[in-house]
Amino acid sequence: MAYENIVFKKEGAIATIIFSRPEALNALNNQTRSEFKEALEEVKGDDSIRAVILTGEGRAFIAGSDIKELKDTTPLQAHDIKRLGEMIEELEKPVIAAVNGFALGGGCEIVMACDIIIASDKAKFGQPEVNIGVIPGGGGTQRLQRMVGVHRAKELIFTGDIIDAREAERIGLVNKVVPAEELMTKATEIARKISKKSPAAIRLAKAAINRGMRTDLGAGLAYERELYSLSLSTDDKIEGINAFIEKREPKYKGR
Repeated sequence: MAYENIVFKKEGAIATIIFSRPEALNALNNQTRSEFKEALEEVKGDDSIRAVILTGEGRAFIAGSDIKELKDTTPLQAHDIKRLGEMIEELEKPVIAAVNGFALGGGCEIVMACDIIIASDKAKFGQPEVNIGVIPGGGGTQRLQRMVGVHRAKELIFTGDIIDAREAERIGLVNKVVPAEELMTKATEIARKISKKSPAAIRLAKAAINRGMRTDLGAGLAYERELYSLSLSTDDKIEGINAFIEKREPKYKGR
């Protein structure tokens, strides 16, 4: 479909979704959220896509929600629009955040829902919602504490402070920081590496990891064993072992 506030690109097995409202620092308005959901559905329905990169145009990844729209947002509307993080987590394909600039509020929440986070040395992160009298509503109070610890999460959310990329790396919010001009090269390099692996194995591994974050160790281990057993029955497993024995590159089909 045609998009206005995002750019959707596909190159081989990699899809790139670019938030493109640079004049508004890519702030999330209802149209952008709707288009992003459509793009995720497009990725979900395309078996040839094996990895996704999210990034932003201009100085921001996403600088938060559109404040003008937020002023008139009702509780019912908020409940509907705050599922973007869950959609990213439930997508059975790895999602890489290539954070080029400001990732604040809802933008930081989208970043945290991604599987791998690469930050430009110009990136900034924060959950400043308390500055306008609300709290994070797209997973910020839950994902942030799981990533950086409860006390750091409380400090960031209670103060509304914005931190730079190096600090985000130090506290475990991002995987790595690279020079701005190398951001997309590094994200694409990782996406290409992942795209050559078994889609079936990646899908099951993502499900096991995400379930483990939401449960106790015993239940997580039980689910892992269940999915490991399932992975033993896939065509990808047979292809992977045969390729290893035959000393050739595997040709995975995701089944």
